[in-house]
Amino acid sequence: MQKYINKANILIEALPYIQKLAGKTVVIKYGGNAMISQELKEKVMEDITLLKYIGVNPIVVHGGGPDISEALGVYGVKSDFVNGLRVTDAQTMEVAQMVLVGKTNKSIVSALNKMGGAAIGLCGIDGNLIACQKHMPRVDGQPVDIGYVGEITHINAHALQMLANDRYIPVVAPVGVGKDGESYNINADTVAGAIASALRAEKLMLLTDVSGIKRSEDSEEIIYEISQKDIFKMIDNGEISGGMIPKTLSCIDAIDAGVKRVHIIDGRIPHCILLEIFTDTGIGTMITA
Repeated sequence: MQKYINKANILIEALPYIQKLAGKTVVIKYGGNAMISQELKEKVMEDITLLKYIGVNPIVVHGGGPDISEALGVYGVKSDFVNGLRVTDAQTMEVAQMVLVGKTNKSIVSALNKMGGAAIGLCGIDGNLIACQKHMPRVDGQPVDIGYVGEITHINAHALQMLANDRYIPVVAPVGVGKDGESYNINADTVAGAIASALRAEKLMLLTDVSGIKRSEDSEEIIYEISQKDIFKMIDNGEISGGMIPKTLSCIDAIDAGVKRVHIIDGRIPHCILLEIFTDTGIGTMITA
């Protein structure tokens, strides 16, 4: 009998969080090993479907870096990265769009629908969902042209709201569209942050292959709550580097735009979404203003 009582206690612990999130938008960036492992993928799909059934409005933004790299390898194309962003020439963009929109997106949609959800796959081209221009990152203070990599200028929040506020789960591939109709590859963390900002989401959750922001590269101690100011200090000190830079900067932009809480969590943990938002302690790093 005690094990059933323990299960009931878990549900009671989740109750205030369920009440707080009812009718609210939660943007989930889905990527890393949680996309590669079939077992973890099923757990994430279960979490997202459950959110929808209890009255939360999830919106999924997915990455696809490993799938893109694998496809580029077939064509013998080598990838280079600048500030954690893939250098994207015309051929790379064509492959990236084919993989992200045609393969990865539809795989996630199919998995959610199998769980009982009503997922709809989108990319930034659909309804001008993600308008963008060429992004020129700075290296040593100088702008660098890395090809068809986009900088977001506008999110069609109305289209996403119509779907999310209804019975649907929007699943968004990080491909944007320029003013002349050209496609751009965009960092999925950046897209998730921009969508969360445009919709004033209650939460933005980034599923990663790390347990959260740590005190240092050599430390195993997770920072469970951190402010924007301290994140900037860690970037300046080199404690946050590489692909974590665009990830944390997108979190800060989202907070500035009115998103209440941003979470960086370990997607390698089964049911990581539920553990982070429906338990008192959480499992990752929460970023606040």
